[in-house]
Amino acid sequence: MNILILGSGGREHALAWAVMQNPKCDKLIVAPGNAGIEMIADCARIDIEDGGVVCNFVEENAIDFVIVGPEAPLAAGVADRLREAGVLVFGPSAEAAKLEASKSFTKEICDLAGAPTAGYGHFTDAEAAKSYIREQGAPIVVKADGLAAGKGVIVAMDEQTALEAIDDMFGGAFGGAGAEVVIEEFMEGEEASFFILCDGKTALPIGTAQDHKRVGEGDTGLNTGGMGAYSPAPVLTDEIAQKAMDEIIQPTMEQMAKKGTPYQGVLYAGLMIKDGQPRLVEYNVRFGDPECQVLMMRLGAQAMDLMHAAAEERLHEAQVNWADDHAITVVMAANGYPGSYEKGSVIKGLDTLPEDSKNMVFHAGTTAADGAITATGGRVLNVTARGATLQEARDRAYAMVDQIDWPEGFHRRDIGWRAL
Repeated sequence: MNILILGSGGREHALAWAVMQNPKCDKLIVAPGNAGIEMIADCARIDIEDGGVVCNFVEENAIDFVIVGPEAPLAAGVADRLREAGVLVFGPSAEAAKLEASKSFTKEICDLAGAPTAGYGHFTDAEAAKSYIREQGAPIVVKADGLAAGKGVIVAMDEQTALEAIDDMFGGAFGGAGAEVVIEEFMEGEEASFFILCDGKTALPIGTAQDHKRVGEGDTGLNTGGMGAYSPAPVLTDEIAQKAMDEIIQPTMEQMAKKGTPYQGVLYAGLMIKDGQPRLVEYNVRFGDPECQVLMMRLGAQAMDLMHAAAEERLHEAQVNWADDHAITVVMAANGYPGSYEKGSVIKGLDTLPEDSKNMVFHAGTTAADGAITATGGRVLNVTARGATLQEARDRAYAMVDQIDWPEGFHRRDIGWRAL
């Protein structure tokens, strides 16, 4: 098969790495890709949010199967355009992608499905939103309704922070994403990520992970896109995962099908777990980043077969063959992230690191210029390792981190601390 992956981050490097291990992959192109992806696949510079452009590229390059990595092309309807053109694609329709693209849409689906989640209010007016905050008190969670690149969520521990978040959102800090807001009850417990493949009828759980969102050690400081992750997440036991399937995932799938927008692709459920009860924090309609990196490390070549089965509505025939192992990824980010940071610093030492089924550095924000790898993003590298235990995987990952020569970057030293 000739395969096209859309995206340019660490998630897409991990997807490409897994796909390349599958003998059914004859040729892989990633658009637009990054410096790390260029080492294992062809890269193409096209506008991945333009369905027409993507369809033309697919035809010109005899592509058999498209995997959509990030949420923006899905929300823009790229998967719809590909399906209309008769191309096999892994990723939901624009209407189904509203599970991530609109927080209020998700809340409505949860209400219909009876899925346990946080109490909420949905607002298009700043003053009404502020009144609700004063009524409810803090802590409270303020979310931009639309896509804000993982940054449109403010967990306000005091009322003033929540009110300021409303001013920021309605003031345009998150662009169009903040034109409407959802304000939620603050849920206590431990958060974990649950990943399910769906083909419109069948839902197949493919793994659990736990992300470290905060920039500082001990989960302190500003929220980020994620500073590291590990899999599996011990808090998401088999019993709790089954509860989540029965009470949250399956009822959601049924409601989506009833609306005439069956869900096909990966569904990433962020869950808050307290006293053995999962509640939905949010849905994402793509693999998490950096959770994808640890999942792909553990799944390997079968990941492509599973995604292909989802696209062909054959998930009822599929099963996931898990090794009894652990994986961890440590994000190396540019100094200053998640605030302003400089681009263009050179990263050294990558060429001496192992690259095999147990050790990989996935590139997120890099380019290759004049024989050197330079940093071009906020989150730049995902140093990822597998081991028989989480401690072994962690030791391996940090041994690689310590060999990377990049003074302009930083990382957390405590990834995996909750489980360890």
